[in-house]
Amino acid sequence: MKVLIITASPDGMSGSYMAARMLEQAATLLGWQVAVECHSELAPVIPFTQTQVAEAGLVVVAACHLPELSRFAGKPCFIGELEDALNDPQGWLERASADAVPLEIPAHGPGQPARLVAITACPTGVAHTFMSAEALIGAAKRLGHSIKVETQGSVGVQNTLTATDIREADCVIVAADIEVNLSRFNDKRLYRTGTGTALKHPRETIETALNEAAVWQDHSEQSGDSGEQAPGPYQHLLTGVSFMLPMVVAGGLIIALSFMFGIEAFREEGTLAAALMKIGDNAAFALMIPVLSGYIAYSIADRPGIAPGMIGGMLASSLGAGFIGGIIAGFLAGYSAVLLARRLPMPKSLASLTPILLIPLLASLFTGLVMIYVVGEPVASIMTVMTGFLNNMGSANAVLLGVIIGAMMCFDMGGPVNKAAYAFSVGLLASQTYAPMAAAMAAGMVPALGMGIATVLARRKFSVSEQEAGKASFVLGLCFISEGAIPFAARDPLRVIPSCMAGGALTGALSMVFGAKLLAPHGGVFVLMIPGAVQQPGWYGLAIAAGALLTGLVYAVLKRGNVHVLAQAGS
Repeated sequence: MKVLIITASPDGMSGSYMAARMLEQAATLLGWQVAVECHSELAPVIPFTQTQVAEAGLVVVAACHLPELSRFAGKPCFIGELEDALNDPQGWLERASADAVPLEIPAHGPGQPARLVAITACPTGVAHTFMSAEALIGAAKRLGHSIKVETQGSVGVQNTLTATDIREADCVIVAADIEVNLSRFNDKRLYRTGTGTALKHPRETIETALNEAAVWQDHSEQSGDSGEQAPGPYQHLLTGVSFMLPMVVAGGLIIALSFMFGIEAFREEGTLAAALMKIGDNAAFALMIPVLSGYIAYSIADRPGIAPGMIGGMLASSLGAGFIGGIIAGFLAGYSAVLLARRLPMPKSLASLTPILLIPLLASLFTGLVMIYVVGEPVASIMTVMTGFLNNMGSANAVLLGVIIGAMMCFDMGGPVNKAAYAFSVGLLASQTYAPMAAAMAAGMVPALGMGIATVLARRKFSVSEQEAGKASFVLGLCFISEGAIPFAARDPLRVIPSCMAGGALTGALSMVFGAKLLAPHGGVFVLMIPGAVQQPGWYGLAIAAGALLTGLVYAVLKRGNVHVLAQAGS
């Protein structure tokens, strides 16, 4: 009997290679004519020829994730777990021969149900992650498809996709603004997009995924289009920021706790205030830039990029190059690691050492030397000038910076412009420049708060469902989740977005004028409850209230009355 064996594992390395050799040997002992297609980095993938597929009497697949099998449609096929095949290869093959059934490949045209799995992930891991997941689930249900969504948020991975979920899925949707590990989806049809697109257009996202998704191959060049675009520098930067944020939040709040004993209390050695400052400033804040750099490099080059990225980030920090130097170090480390992985000539017998020895070593040397001799000193000078300007700027410049940050935070409510302003403000925390962060978080609260206020001020212009959405939006605004305003912006962008930007600009300007400073980059109004976390908390609250009220008033005036609502009110 002519048998085709396929092996594949998530890491694409030793498990798949070992299973291929053991199953090939066991099949030979059974007297079968066997050909093997092994998906592994230890050997090139040699696909079966059309003749081999046509003549095969049995196809067996040992995989932790399911490869593309449409070429075997109608052939007797058995699909099993890789681990079972490794434990008893001969017995597993005998069971495969007995239990094989003709392989059916379902077609998914318009109106036909499909099994979908998805991942959602955004830089902060709070709003877009979960709201886009809910949108995809609702849209899939309306379209008659089944879907399971794994959320990779700030609380960790939830609703994890199992090997069975992935194997049985017809299509994978990855709605992520940061880089996520896709190795477990090798040989699956995969479509990539952002959380914003999935949130605002979930139905179109699912339909496009089913029509345009292409087979994903990790560790190799993709063939065909598998989504809107491959991750670029912006996504790599946001990946670094997302991993850095927990350090910033924890460090900032611990520093704030040390201020409870007095602004200068930490200078007295042996006190609790001094211990808190060591934890927050000397440990957590010291790790900010290395983590930022390391995970930018990780997003670009996967695990081989982490070591050179963090080493470059530590050098940027010690040289005084700040977050700008850290960003440069991350990209240097990541792209040098990718270049080495593609161009470094190595015999196959030593290929497994490349990602754990040679790439980290050579990329770290390159990144470190460039940072020390080329990048460090000029960027450190730029950071010194920038920090001095920001800390000593006059009221006019402070107002202008606050207006710019505030308007950007409200322009797209969690989109690229919002995240650019937020990342800039967070990065300045490493240089102990806290005012821009205060302006950014205050302005980021304005859109959702303003929409809640508008639904109260102009109640008759909003439907009952919009009024309920306004209540939810107000609560989200208090938590610094500006995405609460997205449902309103999606329905009426030409009025909502200018209203939000006006309020955000006012809040940003007032925050800077009042001298508000924020040590923690998240938490909304609840940060005000932590003594020391916000300087000038009363004035800071006033700045937020003023901007939210302006947004609410402007939109209440601009909003066109819903004809159906007005008719109900008049009857």
